[in-house]
Amino acid sequence: MALTTFAAVTSSVLSLGLLAAVQTPFENAFKARNGAHLSVQFDGSKATAAQAAATAHAAGVTEASGPYPVTSALNTSFGTDCTANIAPGMPMAGRADQPVIATTRPDLAGTSGLDHLALVDGRWPTTANEIVLASWDHHCAGGSVVFDSLPGKPSFKVVGLANSLTNTATGFLTGDGFARMTAAGAKTDEQMLYRFAKSGTEADLATDKQAIAAAAPADSVESGQSYLAAEKQAVGSAKSFVPFLVVFGVLGLFLSVLIIAIVVSGAVVSGIRRIGILKSLGFTPWQVARAYAAQALIPAAIGVVGGTLFGNLLAVPVLGKASKDLGAADASLPVWVSLVVPIGTLVIVGVTALIPALRAGRMPAVQTLVVGRAPKAKRGQGAQRLASRLPLPRPMSLGLAQPFAKPARAALVGAAVLFGAVSVTFAIGLETTFTKYMDTDTAGFRAASMLVVPAGTPAGLHSPGGGPANPHLDSTKVAAAIASVPGTKAAFGWGDSGATVFGAPTGDHTIVDTTTGDLSWTNLGLLHGRWYQNPGEAVINDHLASTAGMQVGDTVTVTQDNKRLPLRIVGIDFDASSSGVVMADSATFTAAGLTPYITQFNVKLADNVSGPAWSASATPALTPLHAEATPNITYANLTVLTMVALVATLTLMMIAVAALGVLNTVVQDTRERIHDLGIFKALGMTPKQTIAMVLTSVSLTGLVAGLIGVPIGMAVEKVTLTQMGSAIGRNLPSSVTDVYTAGILLPLLAGGIAIALLGALLPAGWAARSRTATALRTE
Repeated sequence: MALTTFAAVTSSVLSLGLLAAVQTPFENAFKARNGAHLSVQFDGSKATAAQAAATAHAAGVTEASGPYPVTSALNTSFGTDCTANIAPGMPMAGRADQPVIATTRPDLAGTSGLDHLALVDGRWPTTANEIVLASWDHHCAGGSVVFDSLPGKPSFKVVGLANSLTNTATGFLTGDGFARMTAAGAKTDEQMLYRFAKSGTEADLATDKQAIAAAAPADSVESGQSYLAAEKQAVGSAKSFVPFLVVFGVLGLFLSVLIIAIVVSGAVVSGIRRIGILKSLGFTPWQVARAYAAQALIPAAIGVVGGTLFGNLLAVPVLGKASKDLGAADASLPVWVSLVVPIGTLVIVGVTALIPALRAGRMPAVQTLVVGRAPKAKRGQGAQRLASRLPLPRPMSLGLAQPFAKPARAALVGAAVLFGAVSVTFAIGLETTFTKYMDTDTAGFRAASMLVVPAGTPAGLHSPGGGPANPHLDSTKVAAAIASVPGTKAAFGWGDSGATVFGAPTGDHTIVDTTTGDLSWTNLGLLHGRWYQNPGEAVINDHLASTAGMQVGDTVTVTQDNKRLPLRIVGIDFDASSSGVVMADSATFTAAGLTPYITQFNVKLADNVSGPAWSASATPALTPLHAEATPNITYANLTVLTMVALVATLTLMMIAVAALGVLNTVVQDTRERIHDLGIFKALGMTPKQTIAMVLTSVSLTGLVAGLIGVPIGMAVEKVTLTQMGSAIGRNLPSSVTDVYTAGILLPLLAGGIAIALLGALLPAGWAARSRTATALRTE
């Protein structure tokens, strides 16, 4: 009882608490900071500030702010004076984490209009040489940032860190500071912020964006970002835990009710003589019922307290930094969750325990004291006769017919096994999916036996940033050198081009990768469309497609060094990346006058070639090209590992609880059949035959429960995965979700028998050890 309430409360506290902890801060912050439902950027060469402002009267708009001058994403690098949060061994200057979209507003610290900015650290800029960056770009706090993609490379001192809740921009300047950037060559666009009458879904916002585009000059809308995308970035990872925790919470709650009913009923049966004595001493029916209900509440209270503490403890790594920038004080669950769930569980426990306890209270004292009477004829005689005709040893046929003698008790065993089978099937499906999900993170662009990277690249750094501030490879010469090394089976080069994406969520880390060579051996999986084959084509990943609302056939515009390149999306792939990714052939960049920085080659070796041997052979050819070979080091996804650990922990608890439900029922049944056991032993039944009879008595019930539970578990797992994918804005491919193969299903179908046997093993041993004289002493 303590364990089952512990499992139920742990899952319930986590699921309900996470849902509240990650959702409430965003909603509160959105309300307090008057967040915008949609931010739209207009091409400054196609729409004037007045024309952008006129869209405030478009259909459905209830409030608008702007226009605010804004730049396209601009590549930046850290100044040599950047000292804060730079990891040991890193250069003091280098390309910043993400390009900056800079803007200015009449009053950066003001609370008028939409999207009030929040200063996280430092102060707001006061001169033309100062800037505040988004709080995610914290490496250069107190130093300077250089806009090296602009002529003259203007530099600004970073005087603070701030954020826009809906990621409308990542750099904030004074009016003079923005004018200085414009004078240096930055192209100025116009940004408008809107609230709408209908904005609850992505479909609503797509309609709203169409209304804005219709009210603006043709083709002037460059990008539009919704608050729903910002919400998913902020809380999606933590919310993805909620669906499977809800399932475990519900399963645990049902098991709690079942186990409590079984245990209290067993306590009533095993203490029937004690009940008679209590009643003969003057205990009223209510006092007897209250005593047995109270006995149930004691272990349940222990489980409730432990589950509440454990649930709060597990929430810390799950929440992480999910709500740090949203106003949450720390990574803890709301206090009300830690009160409502335990109290509600204890109420359920009390009501459940009271039902069999009232039965004990209503028993006549004389009946409860007559414990030595000979047993009456039982049900199931027909089943016994049929079972005896089966080609089975007699102990097994006796056990096989036993469920028909006590159908209600067999139903309790079946229910316990059913919940256990559902839990196991659900958990195996989830863990297999998680494993496949992580495999996709080490496949595709991560697939390689060896990597060839610029000399001096730290081990395990898969893709050093592209651009002139970071080392890159001469792709033509390096590709030829790799091909000349014996044992090379296939290779391709790729790297972060340093370009940025129009239309991608501002707060999202979006990468534009350029590739060269043959990618076919990587088994990169496409959800829609095809791979790029012609100039001007690109493939984007599912993360970017979901957050930016892009699809096959759309155009994605990338910029590098203030040059724009439109690319036609011909495919959407799934790569398990937490960043938005655009992939294009390096020849497309070269033809458009952009630079395709190739920062590494992934190399597949022949089957009989070892990494160290290939590296030794490749070194003479690579060293003159300032390149070196290194093993491919991959790192596990910590979020997924946390999920796997949670699922494994909760599943083990569910299996234990289900087995304990079987154990309690079989103990109760065995004690009631003590007279029959004595007769069987007197007639020559051995201990091994006794064990076989008891185990067989639950096998049929376990098999039937397992056959029913497995399909239910599969259906629940499918629904749960859909909800988890929706939480993070991802569409999981069939290669990840189709996990129930014959090799998995066959053992699962037998899982019900395994759980039943596990629970019946101890009482079977007790029955085998009971002495004949003891069993018959009351005859």
